[in-house]
Amino acid sequence: MERDAQTAYGSLDKPRVEAAVREFLLAIGEDPDRAGLLGTPDRVARACEEIFGGMQEDPAAYLRKQFCEPGNEEMVVVRDIPFSSMCEHHLLPFVGHAHVCYIPRDGRITGLSKIARCVSGFARRPQLQERLTGQIADAMVRELDPLGALVVIEAEHTCMTIRGIRTPGAKTVTSAVRGCLRSDSKSRAEALRLLGL
Repeated sequence: MERDAQTAYGSLDKPRVEAAVREFLLAIGEDPDRAGLLGTPDRVARACEEIFGGMQEDPAAYLRKQFCEPGNEEMVVVRDIPFSSMCEHHLLPFVGHAHVCYIPRDGRITGLSKIARCVSGFARRPQLQERLTGQIADAMVRELDPLGALVVIEAEHTCMTIRGIRTPGAKTVTSAVRGCLRSDSKSRAEALRLLGL
């Protein structure tokens, strides 16, 4: 069953993560009691609190901090927002940049840092890049009611670079387009030009 942005997730169970990491080390033929690995289960559990911290929040909530600039319906672009996420298929990281563009409706805008926080929140979950792109765009639409929104994500997936086909440097690009930026090709072209794409 798919969970949407509004769904609450369970909290991280640190002792259970530690036990699972210990079992994993045994399963790959390692000795979890050797000196170099003694603290690994604890370190991995603490890392999981950061890496999957987006599961404990509603990232769209950041966009609720809004301002009014009456009459402003000019394009807002935030480029090159760095993020890291974890591919849900192999539990390996993918890292890249998100580019977000929206056209406010009647001057309804949000803080620029709030957009970056929204990206980070959705990224810090087991993810698919395709889903991540759509979640950010849908959150923009739901919280800001803009005339249009466009999100483009470029990322390198370690599930492709360190295993399988082993293609370092290969980038995956996804986009999600909403509202007038979907229906108006001239506005969409301007947005893509401003995003440098």
